[in-house]
Amino acid sequence: MTIDGKRGLHKVFKDFPIQMCHFHQAKTVRRYITKRPRLQAGKDLKTIMYRLTQTNEVNFTKKLDEWHDTYKDFIEEKSTNLETGKSYYTHYKVRAACRSLRANLPYLLTRNKHKAFKIPNTTNTLDGGTFFPLKILIKIHRGLSKSLKLRMVDDYLLNYKKK
Repeated sequence: MTIDGKRGLHKVFKDFPIQMCHFHQAKTVRRYITKRPRLQAGKDLKTIMYRLTQTNEVNFTKKLDEWHDTYKDFIEEKSTNLETGKSYYTHYKVRAACRSLRANLPYLLTRNKHKAFKIPNTTNTLDGGTFFPLKILIKIHRGLSKSLKLRMVDDYLLNYKKK
């Protein structure tokens, strides 16, 4: 099962192999370090992130560990707010991008471990294929009450499985 990265979803579906959508993970990293990072640490992390689809878990983890060892002092660097006296991580966005990759690492390359299930690495088939007609149906009937919309979704899913 491929998920889009919402927190806690992997706990809900703990009995199934969970694959984190590579697109959503890349988008999360890009949100922190931007498309064109200025800092070398961000540039190197971006390179590692975009090689995700062409690697395996061992190599990806190794590259991430190497990146962390190289930039350990950089991401641990702290600054102090002169007004409040409180300290904060100077490069918190690069740090957050790395933490996101580390947190999702167990779910980023699940598809390689469970090849028999043929798990996609993105949620494109769900967003544009399976649920697209349902989204249009709900949009057309936007005046329905919540209970009627839920019945319509149930009916759609029951009939969709039969096709």
